[in-house]
Amino acid sequence: MAVSAPADRIGDQLVNEGLIAREQLAKALDDARAGGTRVGFSLVKLGFLTEQDLVRALARQHRVPAVDLERVKLDPKILKLVPTEIAVKHQVLPLRRVGRTLTVAMSNPTDLGVIDDLKFITRFDIEPVIAGDFTLRKIIEREYEQNDERMNELLKAFENEEIEVVEDTEEEISATALAAAVDEAPVVKLINGILTDAVQKGASDIHFECYEKDIRVRYRIDGVLMEIMRPPMKMKAALISRFKILSDLNIAERRVPQDGRLKLRMGRRVIDFRVSTLPTLFGEKIVLRILDKSNLTLDLEKFGMEPRAEQDFMKAIMNPYGMVLVTGPTGSGKTTTLYSALSKINTPEVNIMTAEDPVEYNLHGINQVQVRTEIGMTFSAALKAFLRQDPNIIMVGEIRDIDTGGIAIKAALTGHLVLSTLHTNDAPSTITRMIDMGIEPFNVASAVNLITAQRLARRICKECKEEVTYPDEYLSAAGLKRADLEGITFFRGKGCDACGGSGYKGRQGLYEVMAMSPTLRRMILQGASTVELQEQAVSEGMLTLRMDGMKKVARGVTTLEEVIKETAG
Repeated sequence: MAVSAPADRIGDQLVNEGLIAREQLAKALDDARAGGTRVGFSLVKLGFLTEQDLVRALARQHRVPAVDLERVKLDPKILKLVPTEIAVKHQVLPLRRVGRTLTVAMSNPTDLGVIDDLKFITRFDIEPVIAGDFTLRKIIEREYEQNDERMNELLKAFENEEIEVVEDTEEEISATALAAAVDEAPVVKLINGILTDAVQKGASDIHFECYEKDIRVRYRIDGVLMEIMRPPMKMKAALISRFKILSDLNIAERRVPQDGRLKLRMGRRVIDFRVSTLPTLFGEKIVLRILDKSNLTLDLEKFGMEPRAEQDFMKAIMNPYGMVLVTGPTGSGKTTTLYSALSKINTPEVNIMTAEDPVEYNLHGINQVQVRTEIGMTFSAALKAFLRQDPNIIMVGEIRDIDTGGIAIKAALTGHLVLSTLHTNDAPSTITRMIDMGIEPFNVASAVNLITAQRLARRICKECKEEVTYPDEYLSAAGLKRADLEGITFFRGKGCDACGGSGYKGRQGLYEVMAMSPTLRRMILQGASTVELQEQAVSEGMLTLRMDGMKKVARGVTTLEEVIKETAG
């Protein structure tokens, strides 16, 4: 239960200090009762007292520090720690965070109920400071209502642009449902604006998320999700329907996930979006993967592989037969690496066939097949069909089971170059994974020519790059020794307009390239462990992901934090 001082205590204190007269206090009390406000607010409103004098008096009364909000520089990241509805309802403003303590400006720091709510919501210890009621309300309105302004700006910014959603569907859809979604001009403009804005910002995904009381729109930029806006709740049904109509999905089906595609024409560019819907507790979540060919770099030389690793990789994909595997978690750029390899060897003299789930980019001169498990078109079924189509090079989107792995291995052993991906943590563990899957060790040792493990680390923004030093405690916690880092100058981004305050712009691949030597093949046949394979590969010149990452850190390409986050020591 909220505990607050009696309304007239501060008034009596102000009278005793000679800051206001007893008559002025009486008028302010009447105004406060009529308006349902605090007496201090009414004193300032009626002009009997300045806000600064009131704040100083309250600080003396409650023994809590006072703050002048007009002089405080607010951090958008800190503001996001307190949701808009809580900040507006309780009139609180987060100012700074030090460790586990969040400093929050309040007009009534004795309201323990609000402090407890903030502790629960933010998971921080709350340190209240006193701020003037008038200024507090004004700044909360300004900072937390920028979301609506952001949406209006988006709508205005793209009003006159040549933006058109390309609708491929020829199927008849319920006229009523179509009219309901399409005739809502704000919905159409908002969706076009968000899609265009995301493309211009270089986002890879857009997330529309429905919650109990609001909708959230986030972009994934350089691998990190950022909240962009919260559209009005009343637009929820129309937004979801509009996306489904554009993606040729069933708008009446809300119980099961659906997948579709849509195209956006921006001037002369046409951008593909892969659309996925998922029923959640409070509505359907929609995620759009942006497939912008103009951002697709297929030049292997620009990937930033170390010279020895790049040489080994090029040699492996130029082989007429054998298997090249790219491993890593979802979103680590495996598909881009494979597409780049295919582009390098895509000539009129060879027949290239791919089985993908889904086909992300259409590549000229390559026969791409979409895997559709529901009708029996699995990876293994596609592979069997490929072998009757006279292929030279085969790409399998992913080796998920022994059927796919067995056929891929046989293809690699019978004169075909096979490229594929697996989900493993590093290059040597891929061998163990394939054997665990049920593929014979002698087949693995004979067929596999090269394995690449990769991760994506964010690049330091060039506009705000600055030197930085790390304490010994941080380095030892990360398993690094100060002696091993002699001569390395560390950098990070300070945060500027160019990088949106994050300190990062763009991403850089980290690569662990393990070429199969006769020794490694022999060790696989003898049942060597992952650790033994890694030690042998490193002794032959392989760089682990961490070693490759530290080379990028030494060159000032990325930060130590990014390498530690993405790689194991």
